[in-house]
Amino acid sequence: MIDVRVAGIEVCNELVRCFTLQPLQGATLPGYTAGSHVRVQVRLADGASDWRAYSLVELGPDVDTTQAQSSYRIAVRLEQPGRGGSRFMHALQHDELLHIEAPRNDFELQPAAGQGVLLVAGGIGVTPLTAMAARCRGAGIPVRMVYAGRSRALMAFVPELQRLLGGSLYLHVDEQAGAALDLGRLLGACAPHEQVYLCGPAAMLDAARAAAEAQGWPADRLRFESFTAAVPQAQDRAFDVVLAQSGRTLTVAADQTILDCLLEHGHDPLFDCRRGDCGVCAVPVLEGEIDHRDHVLGAAERACGKVIQICISRALGQRLVLDL
Repeated sequence: MIDVRVAGIEVCNELVRCFTLQPLQGATLPGYTAGSHVRVQVRLADGASDWRAYSLVELGPDVDTTQAQSSYRIAVRLEQPGRGGSRFMHALQHDELLHIEAPRNDFELQPAAGQGVLLVAGGIGVTPLTAMAARCRGAGIPVRMVYAGRSRALMAFVPELQRLLGGSLYLHVDEQAGAALDLGRLLGACAPHEQVYLCGPAAMLDAARAAAEAQGWPADRLRFESFTAAVPQAQDRAFDVVLAQSGRTLTVAADQTILDCLLEHGHDPLFDCRRGDCGVCAVPVLEGEIDHRDHVLGAAERACGKVIQICISRALGQRLVLDL
């Protein structure tokens, strides 16, 4: 746990605010690698505390983020409706204190020698890619970015990215183009040596994965992170989870994740991203059909039905038996 204060607040647009976080009493903050995030403790409307993960933003190609830092910069998009974390963040004032955790990276930039990098951002998914772009520029790694958004007015960091990347930045604005970004066409036009890093909403990520699989890409050529937490869907219904090691049965509500149900009943499962990206919350399944909603498992792993990401996936039937 690290105590920081809000040293700066920048209104990027009507939905996105950037926060500069500084350590207390002249201390320094741990260094980090491009693509890292920090978890911030937030207060929800009911007074409960929870944690939200926000990517670390860096647009300076000469900044060595792996060394101790004097501050962190994060960006938060207001989600309405949402679980309340972004509303808490948008209500913050200068000099308020926050608790954060040290940076963690589940989306590491790892280009092979001689490879170029294509960064694909959707909306606020641009945040982890800022540091990747800066790192590539600073290290002399060939890089280009495709940044997609519904409205130009709601796309953060565009001037800074234009200064950093120049002609290697392509903006796709749905309102102007009359359609969403064609990910199949984009990936199909990639040079053979390009490694692709994508961050955006779940639908964008799923479309990119489908396009990469259809084009026969190896699994490690497309790397990704989503920024959308588990959101209840209209057809979701309650189901039972049986914990095989204790025999205990819990009921997961229609608007609740398995992870939240376990936490509510005093269990302490491993988890991190809450978006189905990192794989930390994987649990073996002994019985039952899984409604896979994660972005970690491949087609063969899903077909086997032997593991579930409890932060986001659900049961297709009335009952799951977990090896917990």
